[in-house]
Amino acid sequence: MANKAARIIITIAGFAIGFQIMFLILYFNSYLGFFRLDYLPTLAVELVGALIIGIIFYFLSPRIINTCIKAKDWIENKLQTTPMQDILYGFLGTVMGLLLANLFTRAFLGIPWIGGYIPIIFNIIMAYLGASIALKKKDELSNIISSSLGTLQKKKKKPAVINLVKPKILDTSVIIDGRIADICRTGFIEGTLVIPGFVLEELRHIADSSDGLKRNRGRRGLDILNKIQKELDIEVEIYEGDFDDIAEVDSKLVKLAQILEGCIITNDFNLNKVAEFQKVKVLNINELANAVKPVVLPGEEMMVQVIKDGKEMGQGVAYLDDGTMIVVDGGKKYIGDTIEVVVTSVLQTAAGRMIFAKPKSL
Repeated sequence: MANKAARIIITIAGFAIGFQIMFLILYFNSYLGFFRLDYLPTLAVELVGALIIGIIFYFLSPRIINTCIKAKDWIENKLQTTPMQDILYGFLGTVMGLLLANLFTRAFLGIPWIGGYIPIIFNIIMAYLGASIALKKKDELSNIISSSLGTLQKKKKKPAVINLVKPKILDTSVIIDGRIADICRTGFIEGTLVIPGFVLEELRHIADSSDGLKRNRGRRGLDILNKIQKELDIEVEIYEGDFDDIAEVDSKLVKLAQILEGCIITNDFNLNKVAEFQKVKVLNINELANAVKPVVLPGEEMMVQVIKDGKEMGQGVAYLDDGTMIVVDGGKKYIGDTIEVVVTSVLQTAAGRMIFAKPKSL
């Protein structure tokens, strides 16, 4: 029923368009004399032309309806994946463009026959330009609005409310790592955990990988997310928006952190450096793990088991229970033995901590 009604409406619209087209053709013909209509009534010619175009529209109506349905679905999908901030700025930009268009197009209304069409074209152009400019300048507009609200609050002599707890955005590597769930359980993480939709999509691709190791890592990441959402007392938010103009997931995370004014939780060394360069705060799980390791000072003695030889001649390598590497100078001959060593120095880097020692007997 709806399909038949849509076809009738399209046919009527085609008839109206055809009548208007024929009217314009006959009008210009009266001045230019392309062809003669001495024995044909003008109204009859207009009705015949309108009827022909109406019939054409009737036969094209199924294709027009399908195109409209596809356009509707595309618009709905775009709106679902577009951040609300972008929608609001785009709407405001469109309204401003239409207001400007209606102010300037009044001068064209007096032009015969085409004066009624110029405002329509101008409205479309200005609406597009208004929305496009508003979206490109959304960061500047946000700063202007924030500054205006701050000035208004100062004038009213009301203390500004500052939200010190920033949202925490999780990247793929820290989700797969799994330690974030244990940290959240301890209560050291405050605020909302934001899980971007493009990170979930990357996890899904990893979980569906043909490589067994990648597949297990992806499924572990999805299990960690379910654990955080269902078992832990912390707010979790799924960010459905995406940045189609950005290909890399790391770049999308940095952009999202800038928009939400949040910080990224990661253990990816490269992402850490890129985010810091763009002045985005980063919480690195590896740095946290290094910070809470027991402090070891030069001259301290400990018992270690030398497991393998080191890179340099005569060196042996041992490990503490927390995974810290100990390089034992002259320890190659003690491989497989548990010996007492004396710490000579400690090297701390962003990638971890390394302890240098020598056998106590030396």
